[in-house]
Amino acid sequence: MKTLGILGGMSPESTVSYYLNINRAVNVALGGNSSAKLLMSSVNFEDIVQCQKSANWQKAGEILAKEAQLLESIGAEGILIGANTMHKVAGAVQNAVSVPLLHILDVVADRIKAQGLRKVALLGTHYTMADNFYVDGLRERGVEPIVPDDDAKLEIHRIIFEELCVGIIKPESKAYHLKTIENLTALGAEGVILGCTEIGLLINQRDSTLPFFDTATLHSEMAVDFILEK
Repeated sequence: MKTLGILGGMSPESTVSYYLNINRAVNVALGGNSSAKLLMSSVNFEDIVQCQKSANWQKAGEILAKEAQLLESIGAEGILIGANTMHKVAGAVQNAVSVPLLHILDVVADRIKAQGLRKVALLGTHYTMADNFYVDGLRERGVEPIVPDDDAKLEIHRIIFEELCVGIIKPESKAYHLKTIENLTALGAEGVILGCTEIGLLINQRDSTLPFFDTATLHSEMAVDFILEK
């Protein structure tokens, strides 16, 4: 079993999901009281949020790179960034360590293409939906994302940071996401990327006939394969 280092706390709500999903899957695979060998650095999310708001991605990258180096120094054999948006600085993190980075877009694109799909709705933070790092990253991997209009981008972003990141779940926010998905389906979306690790706390596959690609779940599965050396 390999030891995985997790860069967490972005937000704590989704980090809990990663931790539980990974450990539960390892237990199912190995039985008994087996659990994953994990190391975690849970950063102060406010520090990251302020970097995002000020577009100081260099500082954000430096924060995560430093923590990744710490995890490697104490035995991590791979690094996972437990957040979609912070994959904007994935290059800085990978360059700071000698162990592999488990990139969220690799597993997301692979699962979408495995279902024979190409055009998918993308929901996430405004950074994820509007910035080239995620949209172009999907395109480079053979997936064409369809993003909401500007007003919807802002409202989804607000819901993520003001509600989901602090554990608030509102029925009206769920309805807003589902209406947005309906609108994107009309534009040709064949599936939906839940491109923020908190969105899966609000909506899930039972809410739609379109296939959902919950990035936190898929990333956790990627982590389990790495840990179990599959």
